[in-house]
Amino acid sequence: MPDVRTVLVPDGLDGERVDAAIARLFGLSRTRAADLAADGHVVVDGSAVAKSQRLSAGSMLEVKLPAAPADTESTRAQVVAEPVPGMTIVHDDEDIVVVDKPIGVAAHPSVGWKGPDVVSGLAAAGYRIATSGAAERQGIVSRLDVGTSGLMVVAKSESAYSRLKHAFRSRSVDKTYHALVQGLPDPVVGTVDAPIGRHPAHDYKFAVMKSGKPSVTHYEVIEAYRHASLLDIHLETGRTHQIRVHFAALHHPCVGDPLYGADPRLAARLGLDRQWLHAVGLGFEHPRTGEYVHFESPYPPDLQHALDVVATL
Repeated sequence: MPDVRTVLVPDGLDGERVDAAIARLFGLSRTRAADLAADGHVVVDGSAVAKSQRLSAGSMLEVKLPAAPADTESTRAQVVAEPVPGMTIVHDDEDIVVVDKPIGVAAHPSVGWKGPDVVSGLAAAGYRIATSGAAERQGIVSRLDVGTSGLMVVAKSESAYSRLKHAFRSRSVDKTYHALVQGLPDPVVGTVDAPIGRHPAHDYKFAVMKSGKPSVTHYEVIEAYRHASLLDIHLETGRTHQIRVHFAALHHPCVGDPLYGADPRLAARLGLDRQWLHAVGLGFEHPRTGEYVHFESPYPPDLQHALDVVATL
């Protein structure tokens, strides 16, 4: 059976092309989204639409995705060694490799995802990852969203994999993000402690809800601009879309994040076509030596440009 995803078009995607909106909402490539529309698998308010049609906020969008195949050796997601342009190696030793993941790259292969991923990129670069678990997820101890750039650590050995998984579960890993959010949070230094769960009405979206999992985000304003604020964020937990959900709940969504209510006009002025969110720092005890190691990542060009522009508005 095909997988039919139904969402209400958020305000931030009002006027957006169908193919661009689907790509952003469901983490597909724009080409894949266009193909779905061409095949009649995209319906808005009951009628099939072309890829170039413009969406209206509040419309009912239905996307029919191909059914996920049975989980067998021949049908599950496969690691295909393909280089990932823009992905850089920050650190490499016999136990771990730390990568700086660019925008538009998944952590690992998955059924339905046709774009690049970190695991396949490492395979193409000659890295040997030997850990337990599904082959397509070997070495992955934590993930970044496709639309979020920055630092990820991948375990290369089973012992490193086990120890890093434990470190992430026990919340002993220092995960630092910078985010540009709309407006100015009050207070300027604070903690958001609010459970997060899958949104009851919208696929691929999460929300603060009583039935959700415990989620804790610590933040501090680095710089306040007229229209936005740059935040230093430390995650105590690591829920899907945690930063995006928490700051949307505070009515300060990440700039460039229409799924969670960001103003598309501000994003356009800053030249952004994704959320301003970057994993700038990652620190943990090395799984072999026990020594604390810390890595940093500079802002990619699109985020730096947006920051330069917002300072002039």
